[in-house]
Amino acid sequence: MFEPDSRYASIETAVYLTPEGRQIAYKKRRFAPRGESLALLTEVAVTDGDRLDLIAARTLGRANQGWRVADANDALNPRELLAPARILRVPVPRA
Repeated sequence: MFEPDSRYASIETAVYLTPEGRQIAYKKRRFAPRGESLALLTEVAVTDGDRLDLIAARTLGRANQGWRVADANDALNPRELLAPARILRVPVPRA
């Protein structure tokens, strides 16, 4: 259903049974970890025009891993993280 490096890949799948007997699969809720609980790979300073995908590509080697940077910085709104000169935590990626 999801790529192995997706934030949802390890989330348990549940099934809802409709009154008509139809089964609908869905992912249970994802609870983001506390940023300080994640092992630190590096810290980076945001530059003008940066985006989380660019930061993830530079530091983690995968542009689609910006969610890991957001998690490490306790961000519910990733745009909050992109103020120039802000220092962002980049976590060690987990398998």
